[in-house]
Amino acid sequence: MSTAKNDDDTSPDICANCGKGEDSSSSLKACTACKLVKYCSRDCQIAHRPQHKKECRRRAKELHDIELFKHPPPQYEDCPICFLRMPSLMSGIIYMPCCGKNVCNACSLANASLDITKQLCAFCRIQNRSSDEELIERINKRVDVGDKEAIFYLGSYYFDGRYGYPQDYGKALELYHRSAELGNALAYYNIGCSYDGGQGVTRDEKKAIHYWEIAAMKGNLEARYNLGIFEGNSGNWMRAVKHHMIAVRSGCNDSLSIMQELLYKGRVTKEEYTEALHAYKAYLDEIKSDERDKAAAAVDDCKYID
Repeated sequence: MSTAKNDDDTSPDICANCGKGEDSSSSLKACTACKLVKYCSRDCQIAHRPQHKKECRRRAKELHDIELFKHPPPQYEDCPICFLRMPSLMSGIIYMPCCGKNVCNACSLANASLDITKQLCAFCRIQNRSSDEELIERINKRVDVGDKEAIFYLGSYYFDGRYGYPQDYGKALELYHRSAELGNALAYYNIGCSYDGGQGVTRDEKKAIHYWEIAAMKGNLEARYNLGIFEGNSGNWMRAVKHHMIAVRSGCNDSLSIMQELLYKGRVTKEEYTEALHAYKAYLDEIKSDERDKAAAAVDDCKYID
């Protein structure tokens, strides 16, 4: 006769359903969702499910939130030329399809100013592409070797219908998923946006949140900001503040503005807002250089040229 165990009996040597211990002929496997209990067989896990599912869901959510609200790693590695932390915004990063490297906008601009007639890659020193056709050829070569960045960019060409590719949301999503499986946080973010906007898929808010959470845990700033907005709109202010604080530490000025609004509304304390200001300044100090200031000024100047 089986002896069912209580959920608070989390001994690693006992099956939570029948009480059978681990021996040389059998091994116990932990519940993959909550990690709290172990089972000697699939049958025991199914039999124990009605008793266990409530506690399992509670603990699984706790474990998920622990991972979700950890400060994530940077979305990109440091610039391979100046070795400074990459800016969080995509406008500060340039992808080189010849060698597959991401370099900061400042290093790209400094390289271009060395010899405007040659226009060599800032990293590998190969001649920059001279036409859209050459760009596509280089992107596809990088795609063929499994470059997650190139796969993502090819997906974006299909999404927008650029460089001669037809607008095809389905093909774009296929490439985004492929890039995401290789670890590209931005691809996870775009998949979430597709579900949020119903582009190429049926609109599904839960799936959008799911993919944004994966992107955020991998360091994507835009996904983290969106999660903060979603939680705030849902009235979950503590979760919203957690998301925006993480985003601020990664350089999100929009989240800093939200924190200021929440301060005025009494949702954030002065101490929390001060912490956000210090965190944002620390990020700016980490990425700052004279060259990047010049690059940012050059980009701003271009905005006013017809």
